[in-house]
Amino acid sequence: MGSIKRTTLYDKHVALNAHLIDFGGFHMPLYYTTITDEHHQVRNDVGMFDVSHMGQIVLQGKDAHKFANYVLSANIQVTDKIQYALLLNDDGGIIDDLMVYPFSENQILLVVNASNIEKDVNHLNLYKKDYQVDVRNLSDAFNCLAIQGPRSFEILSTIFDTLPKHSSDYIFSTDERGPLLISRSGYTGEDGFEIYAHAQFTQTLWDKLYQAGVTPIGLGARDTLRFEAGMPLYGQEMDESINPFEAGLSFAVDLNKHDFIGKTSSQFNKDNLLRKSVGFELLEKNIARTGYEVYKDGVKIGYV
Repeated sequence: MGSIKRTTLYDKHVALNAHLIDFGGFHMPLYYTTITDEHHQVRNDVGMFDVSHMGQIVLQGKDAHKFANYVLSANIQVTDKIQYALLLNDDGGIIDDLMVYPFSENQILLVVNASNIEKDVNHLNLYKKDYQVDVRNLSDAFNCLAIQGPRSFEILSTIFDTLPKHSSDYIFSTDERGPLLISRSGYTGEDGFEIYAHAQFTQTLWDKLYQAGVTPIGLGARDTLRFEAGMPLYGQEMDESINPFEAGLSFAVDLNKHDFIGKTSSQFNKDNLLRKSVGFELLEKNIARTGYEVYKDGVKIGYV
């Protein structure tokens, strides 16, 4: 087992007395005050998350776009909008879910889950032999701040001259600060932005936002916010034993594409659905924990 990694903002979390946990192999803040307070802060105002644990994998080369469409479930278009997609195995099970930044035909960025970085890189390398493409793991080179909440645009417009105008838009630039990627996206169900940059710029941006009164938010509230918004989490609502149609992610699978890994199995899975992810409401004050069995009239009908 390797040592637990630290993001470039680790010392700032410690200085704020954050409750730190091992998440995806990183020391990450679970909360600074309470998960409940931080949850409502994002819903009602604005907050910032250190999400530098997320992985960044770049597909580089003449066949980058073609390769992306072979290994990913969605129909990847080269546009100025990010896309949600899945890495599937041959059986149609979900290896990972990720965000795609299609910069050009020969350069595509994949933002993947921290716990799956090595697995994803190995999977991509396994299938690249017939393509002129390099798979570059740049996860240690970049950091990411997510600014989320109804006031996120108001706050960031005092720092940046230009911001993405619409949901899923992104802007990529390079200047004396190094490469800078800003997308109008997030994992909370609120308006927000995710900003990728090198360490020094990320630290400076954190300080500016903190001085402007933006509240740091931990991963605990990030989880309750995404759950409330109906956004799935890898390892909870999906894994390699679950296919996209069971997980309610059919929108991320384009069966009209010429070919992609898991297509044949996906066509079968779509037509032979035996289980499906659904939401339910607790009528009494309680907690539905992961793995709890669900019964109706004494008969088990599913699990949390």
